Amino acid sequence: MLLPVLHGLCKYESLKDGTLDLCDIALMNDALACKADNEMLAQRAVES
Repeated sequence: MLLPVLHGLCKYESLKDGTLDLCDIALMNDALACKADNEMLAQRAVES
């Protein structure tokens, strides 16, 4: 749940005060996971 905060996509206060809902957090988490997967695949391609 705090991954978007740690990556600077939102502020912790936005989670606490209800500015962001669970759908917003899920979308940011999905985007971060996709980015991590793409970076891993790119790194593997460079190494091989």
